Amino acid sequence: MLNVSHFKPDEISVKTVDNYIVIHGKHEEKTDEHGFIAREFTRRYMLPEGAEPEKVVSKLTPDGVLTIEAPKKAIEPPKSNERVVPITVDMPAVEGEGK
Repeated sequence: MLNVSHFKPDEISVKTVDNYIVIHGKHEEKTDEHGFIAREFTRRYMLPEGAEPEKVVSKLTPDGVLTIEAPKKAIEPPKSNERVVPITVDMPAVEGEGK
């Protein structure tokens, strides 16, 4: 979560570059209660291991909080080399055979 309340939605960009999320905000000089101000920032965060950059989403709340979610890849179960081995049952020899 990042407070970007001093920026309009069109002044903020979120993108993935390699294994990073890059957030950039910029607004030109404007007046506030203290005079004139211009703001610009860039934040760069490494994606957690296993995150999918192509599935990153961002949401901006009405009060200016930017939230970014990076879902992790689904864990595939390891391939099993399981094989059912048939059981053969030996029958006891019948008395009197082969004598």
